Amino acid sequence: MRRLVIAVDGPAAAGKGTLAKALAARLALPYLDTGLLYRAVARRMINAGLDPAEDASKEATALLQEDLARTDLRVPEVDRGASLVAAQPAVRHALLERQRVFAAQTGAVVDGRDIGTVVFPDADVKFFITASPQARALRRHRQTQGEKVLDGEALAVAVAEITERDARDSSRETAPLLEAPDAIRIETDTLSAAEVLEKACKIISERCSVA
Repeated sequence: MRRLVIAVDGPAAAGKGTLAKALAARLALPYLDTGLLYRAVARRMINAGLDPAEDASKEATALLQEDLARTDLRVPEVDRGASLVAAQPAVRHALLERQRVFAAQTGAVVDGRDIGTVVFPDADVKFFITASPQARALRRHRQTQGEKVLDGEALAVAVAEITERDARDSSRETAPLLEAPDAIRIETDTLSAAEVLEKACKIISERCSVA
């Protein structure tokens, strides 16, 4: 199989990570969750007693593989911190080449928010995965709280947090969350993870002549 680069972009909790991991397994390609890079930088800042809104370029440059393996990267304080460090041009510059090198030799499935627009503008296939704020808030809640019931008030707070995150990611000056003009949009509100995967695989097969 030739070295495919598949870009999977979209807002938080839309299902892009689930799709990207499944695509990587189906296509036997490496997988890179670029959001994890920013989460790890935010965690380093927090652990050092620093505000993630401050200059985080040194922490980005010093990022180690072991930082990505931490089990405390998907918690609310890191959610907020990741969005703040990701808005910093110096941080994005420090991590950009790392992302490109990852896919250079073998191809990859890469997910994030600027993969198809900045990191891999020439990706073989670009997907933009999205869903309503309500659906995404429920998914994020399940990721962090399992099947614990989310009442109306808590759901409203979760939706507000998701909406605020979208606004930050879409309005930042450097590499904002944007849908690439040539990206294929998949809305996941009413689709299962398996259905999204099959839909994406069909598109890739048609465009790239792969099984």
